[in-house]
Amino acid sequence: MIDTQIRGSVAAGFESVQEAFAGNFERFGEVGAACCVYLHGRRVVDLAGGVTAPGGSVPYTPETLQMVWSSTKGIVAIAAHMLNQEGRLDFDAPVTEYWREFGALGKGRIPVRWLFSHQSGLAAIDRPLGLDDVLAWTPVVEALAAQRPFWEPGTAHGYHTFTFGWLAGEVIRRISGMSVGALVAERITKPLDAEFWIGLPEPLNGRVAPVIPPRPTDPPDPFSIRAADPSSLTYKSFNNPAIPPVAFNEYAFRSAEVPAGNGIGNGRALARIYAACIGEVDGVRLLEPRTLESATRTQAKGQDLTMGFETHYATGFQLPFHFRPMAGDGSFGHHGSGGSVGFAHPELGLAFGYVMNQMRPVYGVDPRTRSLIEAVLTVI
Repeated sequence: MIDTQIRGSVAAGFESVQEAFAGNFERFGEVGAACCVYLHGRRVVDLAGGVTAPGGSVPYTPETLQMVWSSTKGIVAIAAHMLNQEGRLDFDAPVTEYWREFGALGKGRIPVRWLFSHQSGLAAIDRPLGLDDVLAWTPVVEALAAQRPFWEPGTAHGYHTFTFGWLAGEVIRRISGMSVGALVAERITKPLDAEFWIGLPEPLNGRVAPVIPPRPTDPPDPFSIRAADPSSLTYKSFNNPAIPPVAFNEYAFRSAEVPAGNGIGNGRALARIYAACIGEVDGVRLLEPRTLESATRTQAKGQDLTMGFETHYATGFQLPFHFRPMAGDGSFGHHGSGGSVGFAHPELGLAFGYVMNQMRPVYGVDPRTRSLIEAVLTVI
């Protein structure tokens, strides 16, 4: 039997959020999870519960670390927009202005913005790659520079499942002279004292809860059917580089920089970082209002060639769509496969972070975050 003891605290008036959090264990099969909410720069919800692994006895606490899959993309986007507001990165400049080798096979006119809004046509890689290539970084980047787009860039969008991280990360590296993980550590997490890493230091590995794969749907949902078809773009995007599933819970992968999906942190970190995008948190603000307005404009919306359902993207951030509603119109952030999410809603002054070990299917709305967000919205 899973220990569902709830740990942490909520500010007066937010007790319903704690009730919703506890209810997720009873109704939706939660194993271990954490949720944190900031309102106008103040932390008002800081909850965790369950255990770090099925059948285990180690409690899942607000300090537990968790790989958050594609919620990492939102943190990468924040770093890129910080470079933009400093005049170092122009999203409308051709990628080749920063990364000359990228121009192969007619890609010379692709602007940086299309890499960040999933419009470049580089949602997958033809050259077979494996875990060693991922750990080394350069082989994957070279393969992307040599890759022919899967559609005419700028005419459609398709989720760049893993490639987003190397595309965005290499542009950031060429501009800053730092890896994206190092830049995030220096410019975002250190000033905020937030526990989030792209490239986990080894002494912290023992604090990471393993990810638990989602239970298959029966019958398979439309996304699962696409993802199982080797001829589909979905399959190609999610399965190359070929990373054995066991690797996701091993330190070698956690220590690498896979900026599309292997960020490791906690709910506190996600909420705190997003809070600092929309206002000051202990004297730190990451994005200026003008930058934020530009960063969250719609760039791509509609049928996604990779996912097979409607998605909605700004420059690096997800915007609300049917399966990923966040707190509705005005929200920006990024969900991760299986359920994690970090986002903010500037008009509400709201920042939200949620992490968990038990993943749920990609297709559909996650009832766990839906219940939590609805509880928050009823009291703010």
